[in-house]
Amino acid sequence: MPTPVPPPGPTLPARLRRAAVESVSGLPRQFWWLWTSTLINRLGAFVATFLALYLTVERGYSASYAGLVGALYGLGGVLSSVGAGVLTDRLGRRPTMLIAQLSTAASVALLGFMTDPVAIAAVACVVGMASNASRPAVQAMMADIVAPEDRVRAFSLNYWAINLGFAVSSTAAGLIAQHGYLALFLGESTLVLACALVVFRKLPETRPGAGQEAAGGPAPAAVSLRTVLRDGRFMTVVGLNLLLALLFQQAYVSMPVSMGQHGFSSADFGMVIAVNGILIVLLQIPVTRFIEHRNPAMLLVGSALLAGYGFGLTALAGSVAMYAVAVAVWTLGEIINSPTQMGLVVRLSPVHGRGRYQGMYALSWSIASLTAPLLGGTVIDHYGADALWAGCAAVGTVAAAGYGLLLRRLPGQAPAAHTARRVSAPPENPSNPAPAAATLPACPPGKRPSSACPAGPRTSTPTPSPTTAHTNDAARAVRSR
Repeated sequence: MPTPVPPPGPTLPARLRRAAVESVSGLPRQFWWLWTSTLINRLGAFVATFLALYLTVERGYSASYAGLVGALYGLGGVLSSVGAGVLTDRLGRRPTMLIAQLSTAASVALLGFMTDPVAIAAVACVVGMASNASRPAVQAMMADIVAPEDRVRAFSLNYWAINLGFAVSSTAAGLIAQHGYLALFLGESTLVLACALVVFRKLPETRPGAGQEAAGGPAPAAVSLRTVLRDGRFMTVVGLNLLLALLFQQAYVSMPVSMGQHGFSSADFGMVIAVNGILIVLLQIPVTRFIEHRNPAMLLVGSALLAGYGFGLTALAGSVAMYAVAVAVWTLGEIINSPTQMGLVVRLSPVHGRGRYQGMYALSWSIASLTAPLLGGTVIDHYGADALWAGCAAVGTVAAAGYGLLLRRLPGQAPAAHTARRVSAPPENPSNPAPAAATLPACPPGKRPSSACPAGPRTSTPTPSPTTAHTNDAARAVRSR
């Protein structure tokens, strides 16, 4: 009797279609409007990319002056990060985004008409403040509307949109600049206004407790900047992210300088750095599908090592191909780190303090963008480029060790004995923010732990079940979904 032949499995196109559907399914409509606004915003990110060329080529200023203006742009981001986080918690996510976007549109357009060097520097600082001010609000709103188990995937999709928009805008900006740099300023202003229109028309406020306050309910417990600064675990995460941000910034400051010293052209650098954007667009979503339910501690350790040693490989590069290999290594670290790190920031943030916590996290990136050019240039001038890349490997190793020590209590799998206790774990409680370690939501029964869904509750205080909590106090069970 012949052995039955099993039916053939799904074809590769069918598997790819199914993977794509699974990657985007299950997320609320509000997330996709927020994602759309991010994509529109990044499609118009012309000015920051081409500001140095505009000042030196179009206006005829020196490279030193262009560097000063770039530093002031970064300083503006440093100044606005924490303040925008406070506004996100006090005014709300939507008003903060609208204020930031309208201010960006106005200041970018104004910068295009400035001719006095002092005025250009001052307005550039304002542009840096305004353009960075929406980041805490966007991240906080995303955490409000996406379920904990889907946050890593949501942050990954948002990061993919940022890089896709940047890739398109960088190409488009070069073509637009041929018709005059003023078109870049006015084009970015127009697209930022379109982003603000999407926010105004499609995104309602999601700040937890806003509906209760309007109805005369109890005000949530206050979360101040002192609360954030005294949260040792979270501030350590911010410090470790600052180390990695300093590494990633070297790609746009020190690497072109190093390549130039070794006789490579600007076109060679363009080809090498394009590897970063191409890999992110191609791999961000597939890699996220692989990592989203894995131990966040190990992912952050691995991403730090990939980032550090990827930049370290630059010291061995003697050809465009080898530079591209080094970029591919640290880009993989970036792909793993970004959604995992953002998911961890949300987990460590009390619900009513998300704006302030996100503002402090954004501050680490702003400080890195301000200080990385100074650090990289100083090391290259005094010790040589090879010393800088060796230092990058050392910094990546230190960051990996820091993540390993800090997150050793965040297991990737829950012991069987703890599974039963997760059945009665409550949902997030927006009316009663607790210390960071006590606010981590537990996984629903049968759900694999992930970086957005920890292995078990992080508090020793017995808590009622979701049903009981909702019956006793309906306000405490409200979730901003």
